[in-house]
Amino acid sequence: MIHTEMTQELTQHLDRYVRINTISDPHSDTTPSTACQWDLLKLLEQEMQAMGLSEISLDDKGYLFATLPANTDKAIPVLGLLAHVDTSPDYSGEAVKPQIIHNYDGDDILLAGSGEYLSPRDYPALQALIGHRLMTADGSTLLGADDKAGIAIILCAMKYLLAHPEIEHGKIRIGFTPDEEIGRGPHHFDVQAFGADIAYTLDGSSLGELQYENFNAAKVALTFHGLNIHPGSAKDKMINGFERAVEFHQALPPHLRPENSSGREGFIFLHDISGTLEAAHLHYLLRDFSAEGMQEKKAAFHHTFAALQQKYGEDFASLSISDQYQNMHEKVSQHPKLIEIAEAAMKDLGITPLCEPIRGGTDGAQLSFKGLPTPNLFTGGANFHGRFEYVSIDVMNLSLNVVLNIIQRFAHQ
Repeated sequence: MIHTEMTQELTQHLDRYVRINTISDPHSDTTPSTACQWDLLKLLEQEMQAMGLSEISLDDKGYLFATLPANTDKAIPVLGLLAHVDTSPDYSGEAVKPQIIHNYDGDDILLAGSGEYLSPRDYPALQALIGHRLMTADGSTLLGADDKAGIAIILCAMKYLLAHPEIEHGKIRIGFTPDEEIGRGPHHFDVQAFGADIAYTLDGSSLGELQYENFNAAKVALTFHGLNIHPGSAKDKMINGFERAVEFHQALPPHLRPENSSGREGFIFLHDISGTLEAAHLHYLLRDFSAEGMQEKKAAFHHTFAALQQKYGEDFASLSISDQYQNMHEKVSQHPKLIEIAEAAMKDLGITPLCEPIRGGTDGAQLSFKGLPTPNLFTGGANFHGRFEYVSIDVMNLSLNVVLNIIQRFAHQ
């Protein structure tokens, strides 16, 4: 049986959350990386207090935890439910103006702030959502359903359980984290203080997604040193750091760019260019599902760097490569019950589980290696990190039902 009475609650929660700017900043050295994330964290703290959740704590790093106590004496694993409050710095999240389409008819959707259209011709997945209630931004910002839809699903699930004490459940821990979008979500996450045995992130996309495999991730920073001379008298004197940066990038294998990869293929992503002629900066993201593939991508950088170093001299540039997170499959696969229960919970509701690898990462990747195995569940959103982002409230409701079913299955296993 699919419970639909929380649909309006889901809409109201999500509408409220997406209007709060929570963009994270990869260049900041604070946690959270932006002060605006506190605005949503403090609102969520107040909402959970009003709901009657217990053990609510918000620490000085922006990690917000709470508890729904068990209503049975059975020995049930403590289950964690997690989502992140920040939105991607890749697109504006300021002054989000959500639009509600109450009964999507399959036509183009006007994004009123930009005059552009969200069209099924460009995004065919919309065709499966005819009849759904959708939420979009107005085209001038991202929406922020990544991951405010996850927050709404978790809190509405808790509201449902509080209103239905006849549903038996163990202790449930809720966790909302900062800075997931810049890869720092779990950096200060205290797994012992959180106190869950197993967990799920609500940070996926399409209906049925159940993800327990993700990219290995690393980041690369390069600075190319130059010498600025007036171009009119630059012959044999100027050293153009931008030119050397371009030469370096062009020497990397073009088939490894994101736009040329799919499925289980990894990529090398030029993510940011900045600086001056005398100090040109390139920042890359490296992604691959296997450790071997990641080593090959790192080797491509070392090989290209060495070749240009031989050409231009020892100090022509600097290179730094650092790991970010690993493939959670290594850890989650040791807890097959997590996957079996989630698959069964979906099938009970007529949902086909989609166990495909994440071409990205979640907080669960790092948390799994910190001792908290944490696969990822769908939320119903799509086109994350851009102005064409949207979410189906109906699929959010199905996600809520999956969460409730998972909780009951753990209570009765």
